[in-house]
Amino acid sequence: KVAGKSATVLGRSNLNGMPMAQMLLSMDATVTTCHSKTENIEQYLRNADIVVAAIGQAEFVRGAWLKPGCVVIDVGINSIDDDTKKAGSRLVGDVKFDEAMGVASAITPVPGGVGPMTIAMLLRNTLSLARQSAGLPRLPLRRDVPVA
Repeated sequence: KVAGKSATVLGRSNLNGMPMAQMLLSMDATVTTCHSKTENIEQYLRNADIVVAAIGQAEFVRGAWLKPGCVVIDVGINSIDDDTKKAGSRLVGDVKFDEAMGVASAITPVPGGVGPMTIAMLLRNTLSLARQSAGLPRLPLRRDVPVA
């Protein structure tokens, strides 16, 4: 359930941050958007039921900044040095995963979390455009599905 929840989106890019903020607003969440010039970001995160991290800084969000039980969607994908890996680096998100896991009720992993969903939505958009060009009706953005 998103309606009535407090959501904080870190990042204001046209690709991730702003569309996510708009989507959460359309689902009746109360949305705060933070960015590189926002002071005391931790204060906003401590009050958020939903956190979307799309700020582009490796492991920026710390577990201590999160409200216990919140849901964290980590959109970030950053490469950091790691001598234990064959390539010498590994991928991490914008959230310090190990710290957040002990606080959040759910968190998307990096890699493997948001990435596959991004691909699915790109395919859906491609299908929508193909339907539109063939004169077929649009598919709804989301369906109202009864909660079991």
